[in-house]
Amino acid sequence: MAGQHPEDDDSIVFLSITPGIAFNPENAKSGGLSDRPKKKWETKLLSDSLWNTIIVISCVIAVSLDPLFFYIPFIDKEKKCLGKDKTLRNVALILRSLTDVTFLVHIGYQIWEAGNKAYKAITRGKTMLKNNEMIPFAKKFAGYLSWRSFLTDLLAVLPMPQILVVVLFFKIKGEEYLQHIKVLNLFLLTQYLPRIFRIILSSKKLTNTRIRVKAVFNFFLYILASHVLGAFWYFFSVQRETSCWHRACERYTTNYTRCMSTFYCDDYSTERNITFFNEHCGVEFPEDKQPFNYGIFLDSLKNDGNTGDIDFPTKLCFSFWWGLRNLSNFGTNLTTSNYVWENFFAIIISITGVLLFVYLIGNVQTFIQLTTTKSEDIRQKIKTKEQVLEKWMEKNHVPENLKKEIMKNIRQKLEKDKDADLENLFDVLPWHTKKILKRHLCWDILSQVQFLKDMDEKVLKMICDYAMPVTFPEDKIIFRSGHPLDRMLFILEGTVFTYSTTSDPGRTGASPSIPTKQLGRGQAYGEELLMRASPNKPMVDVPTSTEFVKCHTKVEGFALSAKDLISVATKCRRWWNLNNDR
Repeated sequence: MAGQHPEDDDSIVFLSITPGIAFNPENAKSGGLSDRPKKKWETKLLSDSLWNTIIVISCVIAVSLDPLFFYIPFIDKEKKCLGKDKTLRNVALILRSLTDVTFLVHIGYQIWEAGNKAYKAITRGKTMLKNNEMIPFAKKFAGYLSWRSFLTDLLAVLPMPQILVVVLFFKIKGEEYLQHIKVLNLFLLTQYLPRIFRIILSSKKLTNTRIRVKAVFNFFLYILASHVLGAFWYFFSVQRETSCWHRACERYTTNYTRCMSTFYCDDYSTERNITFFNEHCGVEFPEDKQPFNYGIFLDSLKNDGNTGDIDFPTKLCFSFWWGLRNLSNFGTNLTTSNYVWENFFAIIISITGVLLFVYLIGNVQTFIQLTTTKSEDIRQKIKTKEQVLEKWMEKNHVPENLKKEIMKNIRQKLEKDKDADLENLFDVLPWHTKKILKRHLCWDILSQVQFLKDMDEKVLKMICDYAMPVTFPEDKIIFRSGHPLDRMLFILEGTVFTYSTTSDPGRTGASPSIPTKQLGRGQAYGEELLMRASPNKPMVDVPTSTEFVKCHTKVEGFALSAKDLISVATKCRRWWNLNNDR
């Protein structure tokens, strides 16, 4: 019936269609905050967070792609020459160029942002810089530019793998080959530092990332390190065999230049002495009779080896497994030769494994601390809510057995959801407990209503079952003068005032003016409905309110609609007993 009067939307609290559960207007109003327009600074924060995420992803992808360059060289086992995988080279160059675009955009944005800030600070609204303002502008620009981030991006975008592996590695010749290779390796190792630092810088800004996402990211870093170390192992394995060729030519031939003239497969000649290289650099000998100590790179070279001209997925998976296995045990199973660079590489594997393990343990410890703190917060919140609820039950004289049942249900609810809304207790109680509590709370109020004093208990119990809990905020107008009085209100807590009006109650715009009566705990409003309700004749129309009813404080209670009251009267025909039916 209330739905027939849309003008009442601002004056009453509509009840839920679910029996026994009230609609809370305060909760509904709070939902509107999410639709407010975002302010400029909030939009900027969101875009910064998104851009940081893009940078982290770009760094991770770039670090994942760079090892592809290390798989470009391979050893032709039959011809004993160094070959080049041209297909892989082209793919790696294209993919690396795509990731570099992100860094170039970020570098350009940093320069533009610093220049824009410096320009505004110097010109202060003017359109052009003067000649004498160029030096102050440069100083401002240098101050606004984030040099750490800028230099990191600049170093990260340098085409080190493209130049060192694709170009220089296949151009190195002569007796200084081994020294040049060492310098090349040093640059290849150091080019990873700015990219890793870029990941650290950007990942620190991702403060709102979920713990599960961080855990996946940490695991991915472990996988990524295995991928990178496996690629270096493959690349260094190729170098160890070519180094053996150079040393064999130096020690066992008189013409070094001719011996190494067909070092690259592109320069291959049938005059190359394959037997000579198999004798001095072969890998198919027993371990105690190896002509050359390949150390930790032997597994990659023997049995036609991982470094041969085989499918790329095969060598990638084998190298990745080698990196993952040795990173997991901190390189303790590696048996190295006395070659300095080989031992240095083994040390890097061991240190990297330890650092990743320590980093993982640190994150686990942080997670445990957060979980412990969260559990303590949950316990405190549950304790506070239980104390408030116990005071409320004590105030309303809830029986001890019912109190235990309620607290049991509340604890179960809070353990599932510490933020559960207990503003309306009936939202969280099961049907049976809710029914008993409603009867307990309503009974004393109903017994005070004049027309219900002689009513049978069965009728009063049914009225309690039909009544629905409601909550009204302070200053809320519950009934308006001139509007249908389509429900009764039983006050459990709070105070309401009734007001007369200075104008015709039926006119639009009538407002409360003079308080006439005060109603409080244990009292009811709308008794006129009881006089209209009869099991013998239908209620043709509900009475019209002749006064305003307004909350003086927050009001908690129960509401019984006219429709439900008719249902009670009809079902309890035998026990319905009102003065106006006598």
